[in-house]
Amino acid sequence: MHCTIHIDGGARGNPGPAAAGVVIVDADNDQPLLEAGYFLGKTTNNVAEYNGLLRALDAAADLGAGRIDIHSDSELMVRQIHGEYRVKSPDLKPLFQQAVQRLAGFDNWTLTHVRREKNKRADQLANIAMDAQADTVLTS
Repeated sequence: MHCTIHIDGGARGNPGPAAAGVVIVDADNDQPLLEAGYFLGKTTNNVAEYNGLLRALDAAADLGAGRIDIHSDSELMVRQIHGEYRVKSPDLKPLFQQAVQRLAGFDNWTLTHVRREKNKRADQLANIAMDAQADTVLTS
């Protein structure tokens, strides 16, 4: 299966209450497979972005995806995953390592930086989870 994924993470305050949003769509028929917001408690924006990626990778693997195209508005995370930036933060290093390990489990993957306006639904889902202070799964 080929999936298109949009992810976002955010924190109100840095650190502050944080959440991640994940949208997974079947790329062959544009059917939504998952729309979810995950409340993360108090953390930083960058940790929330990585948690969005990790939640999306776990969900895509559970759905049986072999090929995934991921879109994120976190330039830092995208460049770190591609090896363009070093991961200096001790909070991000284990998340980075987990992400690289999980990406290796897919037949083919891309991770692309997109502008915020191209990532609106994932941002909305993160905000819904932050407002509710709870995970919110709208489609599965």
